[in-house]
Amino acid sequence: MSNLLEKSFNMGLGLFAYSREKIENMVDELVNKGEVARKDAQGFVSDLVKKGEEQREELKKIIRDEIKDSLDLSNLVKKDDIREILREELLSVINDEGIARKEDISNLKKSLNSK
Repeated sequence: MSNLLEKSFNMGLGLFAYSREKIENMVDELVNKGEVARKDAQGFVSDLVKKGEEQREELKKIIRDEIKDSLDLSNLVKKDDIREILREELLSVINDEGIARKEDISNLKKSLNSK
């Protein structure tokens, strides 16, 4: 049984990379070797697939966080920052020059804030 636990643990380490079909094939091999009972195989597959999905989601989160941290450290300007700067500058010019009616400014504000 400890051999099965060790194999399960080792399978779990890279489980996010396996498809359901690959996991089913691996569990079938364990069943054929007598290391997993046939009646337990489907539950074992389901558990491993679920664990793989959880690992995939966790890996995605880690990657997103690392990318965000890297971008924050790189001093790159974000789209939202550019949008805010342009909005402020455009509204300033419109207000200072009086080149638009109030409803035009209001519509512009709504348009810029909605994106």
